[in-house]
Amino acid sequence: MAVQEIYKMGNPKLFESSVPVLEPTSADIRTLLQNMRDTLEYVNGNGLAAPQIGIKKRVVLYRILSQIIPNGAKTPEIPWTPMINPKITALNKKKSDIWERCLSLPGLYGKVPRFNHIKINYITPFGKKVEEIHQGFVAMLLQHECDHLDGILYPMRMRDIRGLSYLSEISNDGPFYKYSTKEFDGL
Repeated sequence: MAVQEIYKMGNPKLFESSVPVLEPTSADIRTLLQNMRDTLEYVNGNGLAAPQIGIKKRVVLYRILSQIIPNGAKTPEIPWTPMINPKITALNKKKSDIWERCLSLPGLYGKVPRFNHIKINYITPFGKKVEEIHQGFVAMLLQHECDHLDGILYPMRMRDIRGLSYLSEISNDGPFYKYSTKEFDGL
């Protein structure tokens, strides 16, 4: 398959809404998912939505590697998980601000309010309907990726644009990708 170019903020295609996938088990979807995986492996990313590589379909692929989970966090490692036509429902109204980054905004981080506890429904590439409950880091990641399906980049969700920063300007405490245990768990 093939590594794809990841569109960057400013590309008008990132602001378009995606269309539902009518045939989740099709060869086209399998090829798309493989290309997304190849791309994520190449950039060592956690999640990618199809619009980020120019495909206007409601498809997300994500994983959580054990290397990014802080010691003591309750977040489990999650293998490659393809989601077709995902739909998120907040399970309560509580939101917390969490630092986010995005492959379409390289080098930037922003504090974004996200629901702490969500339900997500989606279809697998084998046609199976799935419903899952998530909280903490996984809930944030899924909200972030699903926002791409509606043409929303995380700065559009920020309460205060002054929280949009380059890593070099945020902290001297080491790599920013090491979220706190609090951010990974219940928030």
